[in-house]
Amino acid sequence: MISPLQVLLVEDDFAIRRLLVDRLAANHVQVSEAGSLGDARLRLGERVVDLILLDLGLPDGDGLGFIEELRQWNDVPILVLSARDQEREKIRALDVGADDFLGKPFAMGELLARIRALTRRVRSSRTEPILQAGNVQIDFAGLSVLRDGAAVHLTPIELRLLLLLASQPGRVLTYRQMLLAGWSSADPDLHHYVRIVIGHLRRKLESDPARPAHLLTETGIGYRWQS
Repeated sequence: MISPLQVLLVEDDFAIRRLLVDRLAANHVQVSEAGSLGDARLRLGERVVDLILLDLGLPDGDGLGFIEELRQWNDVPILVLSARDQEREKIRALDVGADDFLGKPFAMGELLARIRALTRRVRSSRTEPILQAGNVQIDFAGLSVLRDGAAVHLTPIELRLLLLLASQPGRVLTYRQMLLAGWSSADPDLHHYVRIVIGHLRRKLESDPARPAHLLTETGIGYRWQS
């Protein structure tokens, strides 16, 4: 029997916090609550969690700084829930280490889907040497890719970006993060390099490159892998 997901909810609005706790509990998610960053640090010292749901505007500090602090010692997935829904705020949160961003207000169904996507790698795929996603198989140790059982030839850059995305299913990776991984550059004028490589990967791996099932676009921000 699989144990319930353990989630830390960091939200200073009591009404929102109670609503989310009740809704998540109804979907077999156990929630530890924190109304401030100080409370969040205490909760993390008390237990291991599978995911953090984090509001950015907190009474004792900004969530962005907390993400940077946490990433120095912990790789737990972080899903930001914030009214700061502007594209630049999403990019800032993702660049400092958040895994995903959901603007308020949001539908509970979408929140649950994002939680499932991010925690899937915690429960299984992150530590597996081989990832099966539909008709695509990725061997992380052997650095090889199969589609319908046949080897797929990828350039070094294509393979590097594919492994980066597929090793973190559900996580949004920004153009900046992918440029640094692929070209050791954060120059925004080079974003089209990433788009070109993703286009090549879709043609090689997706059944319908125009409607990709695995290499998903986050408009203006970057990409995510969906198994």
